[in-house]
Amino acid sequence: MEQKNSQTASRWTTTEMAKMALVTGLYVAVTVFLAVISFGAVQIRLSEMFNYLSLYNKKYIISVTLGVALANLASPLGLVDVVIGSVSTLLVLLINYQVTKRVQKMKMKMIITALIFAFSMFTVAGQLTFFYQAPFFFNWAIIALGELVSMGVGGVIIYWMSKKIDLTK
Repeated sequence: MEQKNSQTASRWTTTEMAKMALVTGLYVAVTVFLAVISFGAVQIRLSEMFNYLSLYNKKYIISVTLGVALANLASPLGLVDVVIGSVSTLLVLLINYQVTKRVQKMKMKMIITALIFAFSMFTVAGQLTFFYQAPFFFNWAIIALGELVSMGVGGVIIYWMSKKIDLTK
């Protein structure tokens, strides 16, 4: 009886936590495996597709944020990118959740998400400007374009997966 009470008091089940850990691990694995295009002034971070999972279940906000933090350990900017990247991701995921929660059609939610994330790339452009004196607006445009490509490709993959797998769980 005591064990059951502690289980019902916990926020997530073991299965839910395992799924969250899987998403975190996949974000890290895809980012690091494709590191050559995941970091820098021109980046197409395909792991950004996992941002869409928060549209299906808000628990994935934590998974993706942790994935970004861990993946950014491999960034040339190191801990700076870990902190700025993960805080930025968390804030953008929370904002995106609020913006899209009343939108009924998943395709529209995905389009809005892609645009919000592309816009949010000013944080990456800001880092590159600060550390490498790179031109801010040019970098913002290039990185935002890369984010749109990543989110576009990833959106198709996640949408297709959602037809085969219940991503709400």
